[in-house]
Amino acid sequence: MRWAIVVNPYSGKKKGLALAHEIKREAAERGIESIWICGSSAAESHDLLVDAVADFNLTGVVVVGGDGLVNLAIQVLALSKIPMAVLAAGTGNDFARANGTANFSPKQLVERMITTVPVEVDLGSATVGGTTSWFGQVMSTGFDSEVNERANRFTTIKGQIKYDLAILLELPKFSPKSYRIVADERELTVKAMLVAIANGPTYGGGMKVCPNANRSDGMFDVLLLHPIPKWEFIKVFPKVFKGTHVSHPKVEIFRCRTISIEAEAVAYADGERYGNLPLKATTHPQSLLTWVA
Repeated sequence: MRWAIVVNPYSGKKKGLALAHEIKREAAERGIESIWICGSSAAESHDLLVDAVADFNLTGVVVVGGDGLVNLAIQVLALSKIPMAVLAAGTGNDFARANGTANFSPKQLVERMITTVPVEVDLGSATVGGTTSWFGQVMSTGFDSEVNERANRFTTIKGQIKYDLAILLELPKFSPKSYRIVADERELTVKAMLVAIANGPTYGGGMKVCPNANRSDGMFDVLLLHPIPKWEFIKVFPKVFKGTHVSHPKVEIFRCRTISIEAEAVAYADGERYGNLPLKATTHPQSLLTWVA
């Protein structure tokens, strides 16, 4: 057996690097060879993983980091039939949460990889600005994307606090956007505060934006948050962590396999900036092998 271990050396205040070394030790004790992938940038890590997939007969890939590093890995591993495991070491960790491995130790994850068979899960693909990329959890546009834009401009503030601060600064100036949406055969033009295209149920560190989204049903769950007063948004927003926001009369959820969206807005997926709309997203059933709890 030969695994690639992909690590973000800066994730979790460098906790990710220590966890990755534990994975390597646990694997070595079981006679498993490891290919170490720890680039000085995301682009270098991507290229190193591409080379490892091409040059070595990998039987698995372990991603040690957050959703950004998972997103990087699935760009390479989608449709490859090389299974991926995730050891959470980031801020959001929503892909690991969906896998049930968010609280696993290195030893537990290695044991899971050795003793169980990986399962096939769906991925989404999105074409934005002429570039098509994969995503594992949620693609969104609207208020949360504007929060990400502002948070990413904070160069000295790290971790969850920068997103909390960005919410406080962005909400007073935010206004609903006009969207033209084509979802399968359905067409609509709406004003909305948020549009979320969910392959998995959570994003943003456990926010259950589409709590019934299923990574094995070949469908997206799409959430529209129609305009509400900002005081009401502040009241409703905390409910997203339990998924109870879906009962609000201004929350609409529908399902589709493909969706196109036009607006003067920016899109993010798995916490990564995908670019300015328009976008087209498509489901790809059983396109990634991954270990789950």
